[in-house]
Parts: sequence; structure tokens; C-alpha cells
Amino acid sequence: MKFHIPPNLISRAIRYITKGPIPAAKDVKIDNFTVGRAHPCFFVAELGINHNGIMDMAKKLIDAAADAGAQAVKFQKRTVPVFYSQEELSRSVPVDRHVLENAISRGVLPENSVKRLLGSDFKDTTRGDYVWAREFTESEYKELFDYAKQKNLVAFASPWDTESVDFMEKLDPPVYKVASASITNHDLLEKIKNTGKPIILSTGMSTMDQVHSAVQKLKTNPLIILHTVSAYPADEKDLNLKLIPKLKKIFPEHPIGYSGHERGISASLAAAVHGAHVIERHITLDKKMFGTDQGTSLEPHEFADLIKHVNTIREATGDGNKRILPSEKVILRKNSNSK
Repeated sequence: MKFHIPPNLISRAIRYITKGPIPAAKDVKIDNFTVGRAHPCFFVAELGINHNGIMDMAKKLIDAAADAGAQAVKFQKRTVPVFYSQEELSRSVPVDRHVLENAISRGVLPENSVKRLLGSDFKDTTRGDYVWAREFTESEYKELFDYAKQKNLVAFASPWDTESVDFMEKLDPPVYKVASASITNHDLLEKIKNTGKPIILSTGMSTMDQVHSAVQKLKTNPLIILHTVSAYPADEKDLNLKLIPKLKKIFPEHPIGYSGHERGISASLAAAVHGAHVIERHITLDKKMFGTDQGTSLEPHEFADLIKHVNTIREATGDGNKRILPSEKVILRKNSNSK
């Protein structure tokens, strides 16, 4: 018979044994930035696949992230023949012609796909055409990572298979992201852990036991845990933001953040109020553009508003100590002298 020990019981036991408070979360260093309790919120602009494999668009998204005040941009990396089944790659789906023409000019589509597309005047399109089109080459990634660095942004990715970790290691990113869908992929977790680099772990579509298991495997690396609801878009009633402070209690040694897929910025602001040290949101140039994630992403002005308001929240939160403020003393003297 298996016995499940509640995490809060473990915390109480540690507190009793050590006769002191449980230690605060350890800061995590990501390139030139520090994530932790005494530091400003770390904002990740998720480019994901919103660039559609178009270099100019990716650079414009990086520009938008930098102008908004983000600290990092994130990509997604998949090894197409490994991650996708042949059945999925062959499935007929509509694909934007400009995206495919760009992919052909870059030479990233298989030869048989190019022949089929040109022979059908881009009418016979498949899921495989799109997933190949949106994957950057090593030299393209290097150019984009260098471009982000010029903008004082950290560039990194979530690799979705072990081969993609090998690919990304050639670019030497300062941090890795484990996507929610990968939280139970133990081979991938082990591969990412063995890089020795800091890790950001998303926790959507998982049970608390699965989160515990992933944290146990990854905790030897500097680790940040993100509360996530993996629905696109996520409904506000499902966001369960009270889990952020709960995760802080369950995993007191790790900074806790939030990865949002809801529309708008209100819930992400609430996540900041609940103490999120990292906020990750998808960014797009235009929600009407071609792509599955565009509609639940933030446009540049929304991302800028999010960062501005979160920074205001941090400033307004204060230290919790009651005292008469200098700005109050003039009013205090005035009211004290009045009769």
C-alpha cells in the first residue's frame, strides 16, 4: 500500500526538526539577471511559434519585447521527425501561403513537400509543411540569439525532445524551459538537468504528485516553478491563482512564477499580487496573424502595459511595516494645528 504524505506535513516536520523557519527561496541567476524575492519581476516574452519561421518577424517580436521592458524571449524547439508522428505530419490543414513561400526560400522543407506544394499551387498543404516551416536552422537561431543579446534580452527555448536539447546546447543558452507537456517526460528532464543550467518548469496539465516528481528530479539545478493552466485561451475561472502562494509554501526553496494563456492582462496582474517572481506571456505583432497561438497572445502595447502595471504593484506593495511617512507629516502637522 502506498502512503501519500501531504507536503505541508513535511514542511512542518522540517520546521520542527530545525527549530527555525523554513529558508526563503534561493535566488536564481539567469545571465545578467537575478530572479528572487528581493528582485523585480522577471518577464519572459514567449515568441513560441508566432514568428512562423520568418526571420524578420522574429526580430520584430524581439524588438517589441525589448521596447515593452521584458528581460527574456523564449522560443520552442522540436525535432520534427522525432516529435511528430507520420500520421500527424501528413494531416491536411490550411497553411498561409506566405509562410510556405518563405520556408521554401529558406530551404527548410523536405524536397517532396516542395514538389507537392509547387505542383498544387500551394493548395495541397499539410501539418508537416507548417511545422517544418516554423523551425529555425542553427545559423538562424544564432543570429536571433545574438540579436536578442544586443537588445539586452536573454534568449532561450523550451526543447520538446532530447535531440532538441543537443541542438540548443550548440547555442549555449543560459537557461532552459520545461514545457507543461514535457513534465512527465523523464528522459527529457534528465537531459535538460544534465546541462547543469538553470531551469524554468511549467506545471500545466499535471497533478501535484507529478509536479513533486519533476521538482525532485530537477532540484539539483537552479529551479524556477511556474503555475500554469494549459488551455488556449484559459478561462479566468480556471486560473486558480491562489496556487501561487501555495506553491511558495510547498516549494519554499524555489522562486515561483506564472505562465499565462488567458486573454488580457488582468489575471497576470493578479498573479503579481500573489507574489509571482516570473511572468511569462506569449507575444504577437497582431492577434489576427496566421498561427494557433496568436489569438491568446499579447500585442506589444498590452505587454508594455503588463510590465508597467506589475512594476507599479511592486512599488506600491511596500515592506508591510507601519510608520508615519514623510509625505504624511505635512498633513499631520496641518491637522494637529487646526482647531
